[in-house]
Amino acid sequence: MFDPHPDLTQEVVFGLGWIYTILFAANSWWTYRCLKHAGHVHVGGQSVPVAGFWAAYSGLLLMVAAAHLTGWRNPESFALKLPLWFKNIVDQLLQSPVTYFGLSVGVFFLMIYFRRWLVKPTSAWLLLNVSLVFMALSMTDYDFRQIVGKPDNVPIVSMLFIVAFLTWLFFRRAVENDDRVAQGRPLLEQEDNDKVLVWPDLVYTELICMVVLTVILVVWGIVLQAPLEEPANAARTPNPSKAPWYFLGLQEMLVYYDPWLAGVVFPSLIIVGLIAIPYIDFNKKGNGYFCFNDRKFAIIVFQFGFLPLWIAMIILGTFLRGPNWGFFGIYEYWDVHKLEVLNNVYLSEWFWNEVVGIGVLKAPPDAGPWTKIGYILARESPGFLVVLGYLIVFPPLMAATVFKKFYQRMGFIRFMVFANLVLFMAALPIKMVLRWSFNLKYLVTIPEWFFNI
Repeated sequence: MFDPHPDLTQEVVFGLGWIYTILFAANSWWTYRCLKHAGHVHVGGQSVPVAGFWAAYSGLLLMVAAAHLTGWRNPESFALKLPLWFKNIVDQLLQSPVTYFGLSVGVFFLMIYFRRWLVKPTSAWLLLNVSLVFMALSMTDYDFRQIVGKPDNVPIVSMLFIVAFLTWLFFRRAVENDDRVAQGRPLLEQEDNDKVLVWPDLVYTELICMVVLTVILVVWGIVLQAPLEEPANAARTPNPSKAPWYFLGLQEMLVYYDPWLAGVVFPSLIIVGLIAIPYIDFNKKGNGYFCFNDRKFAIIVFQFGFLPLWIAMIILGTFLRGPNWGFFGIYEYWDVHKLEVLNNVYLSEWFWNEVVGIGVLKAPPDAGPWTKIGYILARESPGFLVVLGYLIVFPPLMAATVFKKFYQRMGFIRFMVFANLVLFMAALPIKMVLRWSFNLKYLVTIPEWFFNI
C-alpha cells in the first residue's frame, strides 16, 4: 500500500549515508588527535588508550554509512531508523510548554554548574556527536523532517549550533581565565595581545571570509528553494501564521501578555536595559577579558535572559508550535483539528466570584462616565494592587535582603533601575507559570479601554 508520508525514502537513506560518512571522517581525525594527545585510561585494571574508544565509534559510523549507501534502494525494509517507543517518550516529555520550559531551565543551570566539564574538548566533541547523531536519526521520521527541512527553518537549525559553539567558547575562555587568576598567572587576553596591521593582515582575512561566505550563500541558494508562498489572501491565511524567526520569541509572549506589553513595552525594556547596563554596573572586574567568577550574577542573569527566555522561545515557536498555535511534539503530526481547551481565568473575576462571593462589580446601566470609571477601577483593584505591589514592595525587599551589597554600592537610583529591570525580566516566567498552573490570562483586564496586564 502506498504511504503518502513515508518515514524513509531513497533520497533520505542515501543522504544520511553521506552524513554518516562525514561524521566518520571527522571522528577519524579526532581519533588521530586522541592518539597524539589524549593518553590512556584504566579499564578493568588495564591501561587502554582513549583513542581506542573513538576508533571503535568511528568504525561503527563507517558501517552505518556503508549500510545507508548500499541499502538505499529498499527504504521500506531499511532497519536503521528511530524506534517508535523512543519517539513516543520524547513527545511525552515535550507534550506541553510546561515540561519544555522546565527542561530548558534545568539544562541551563546544569550547564552553569558543570561548566568545567563542558569546556573540555572531549566533552564538547562528545556532545556534538550526540546532537548530530540525534539529528540524523530524527531525520528518519517524516514529521520531524518536514519541520526541520523547511527552507525557512534550516537557518535556525544552523543558528542553534552556532549559538552552542559560541556559548561553549565563552565558558572555555572564562574557566581558563578563572584558573589563571586563582594561580596568579596573566590572563589569556594579556598573553595573546599581539598587534597586527590593518593592511595586509586584517584586509586579507576579511577578503577570505567574504569569498567563503559568498560561496556558501550561492550554494545555499541553489540547493534550497526559496520559501516563497502564494500571494497574500485575507480569506486564506497560513495556519500557523508565524512571524520571522527573530520575532518568534515575541510571538510566544503573546500567549501570556497583551500585544501592547509583549510587542512594545518588553522589547523597549530590553533595549533600555542593555543601554543601562554600563551605567548601573559597579563591578570593575571582568572588563576586557572573559571570566565567570568575577561576574557570576551578571553572566547568569544575561545568559538566562538570552538562552531560556529568548533562544528557547524561538525554538519553541519554530519547531513545537503548529496549527492554531497548538503545542506539538517534534515527532508529532501537525493535526489542524487538535485543539487544546483552556478556560481563561481573570484575576478580578476569580477574586470577586470565588474569594469575596459577591460577583463581579458592574456599573448600573444609567451610570455616568465617571461612575463607570470608578466601577472599572474598583473591579480591577485586586490586579492593580498585585502589579503595584510587585513593582513597589519587591525593590526595597531586595535591597534589604539578597541584594543588600548591591544597594550599598549602587545607591538608590541605580539600584531601583536595576531592581525593576530584573523584576520585569522575571515577570515573563512568573506569568508563564500562572498561565500553566491556573489558566490565569490577565491580572488586569479592561476590555472597555483595550488595556490588559
